[in-house]
Amino acid sequence: MTTFEIDHDRATQAREHFKEAGVEEMVTVVEGDAHLQVTRLIGPIDLAFIDADKGGYVDYLGKLLPRIRPRGLLLAHNVDMVPDYVKAVTTRPDMETILYREGAGLSVTLKKR
Repeated sequence: MTTFEIDHDRATQAREHFKEAGVEEMVTVVEGDAHLQVTRLIGPIDLAFIDADKGGYVDYLGKLLPRIRPRGLLLAHNVDMVPDYVKAVTTRPDMETILYREGAGLSVTLKKR
């Protein structure tokens, strides 16, 4: 698993939590701006989870989708706050999206091909 964190203190805290959980060998914490760092990912990606700056969701979608394997999943949290993202994932024929509207909303998108 790879996770991105722009804030150094939060990245340090995340590393500590992963170590306490005994999974630090399975997790890579990348510090820096995820908008830049995510472009360095090498696919295929089975699952991506977006829970970041809400104004950047469509940008993340554009950068992640080509790297997600066919039949892979893209989840996004707080989608009630990002209507442009919801429109993007619900209007494309190459994706199928389920919206869970409890709380701030969660989308689960299947990349069909």
